[in-house]
Amino acid sequence: MRHTLPIAPQFYVTAPQPCPYLDGRMERKLFTALQGEAAAKLNNSLSKQGFRRSQNVLYRPSCADCAACMSARIKVADFTLTRSQKRVIKKNARLQRRATSPWATEDQYTLFREYLESRHATGGMADMDMFEFAAMVEETPIRTRLIEYTEPSEMDPELSAVCLTDVLDDGLSLVYSFFNPSLVGDSLGTYMILDHIEIARQLGLPYVYLGYWVPGSKKMGYKAKFTGLEIFTDGIWMPLGDPESYDAALHPLSSPPIAEQVARINLPTSRS
Repeated sequence: MRHTLPIAPQFYVTAPQPCPYLDGRMERKLFTALQGEAAAKLNNSLSKQGFRRSQNVLYRPSCADCAACMSARIKVADFTLTRSQKRVIKKNARLQRRATSPWATEDQYTLFREYLESRHATGGMADMDMFEFAAMVEETPIRTRLIEYTEPSEMDPELSAVCLTDVLDDGLSLVYSFFNPSLVGDSLGTYMILDHIEIARQLGLPYVYLGYWVPGSKKMGYKAKFTGLEIFTDGIWMPLGDPESYDAALHPLSSPPIAEQVARINLPTSRS
């Protein structure tokens, strides 16, 4: 199934498959290729419209019977630390941050495998080998950084957490992150988000993009704990407000037809 706009790029729809977030539901994605000289402009523009990047593809949920998945971002200027988040920062103050070009290593892959086997053993990425992992990290046509968090050591630093991060014109986008599962008590997932908020603040970038928030999904519930969170719904960004008020997003009539969704997409012009 294919839908096109009068100008490139072309948009496609995936076949339905079981939803990884809500039991008994089927997911479908609207996607387009990310390539060529205009890749950065396209990524910047579509990221502001709820799309996410995976290697050379931009995608957004477009389910026929559900509109629960909403792109989420933190407005840096509106973010304030909670007491528990201050404790997370203090607990991980020993970690050293290192930002590098997106280049996969064996140490990263070993940590990635440990993370998956502990937390996502039955997920869609569970069978990824080293070559597929390298592709996830290295195949990017835009400005991407690999941010490593290591334990200080007199010898080789021990890798504790990793985040693949895109640098957009208005913020940082956390593409994928993973950490040492034996350090679950250190809340490293939360710490990486907090550190990215600080990086964005230092760079003068207004937003940190977190992927999708899904009401009713325990996997995504942690995102609602960050103040300044905005969600993309009905074509606009708006403050999250009360997370319990989003049950209606599960209603099948919440999702407009594919052709209408594509027609609403704003593409970058040659001057933008």
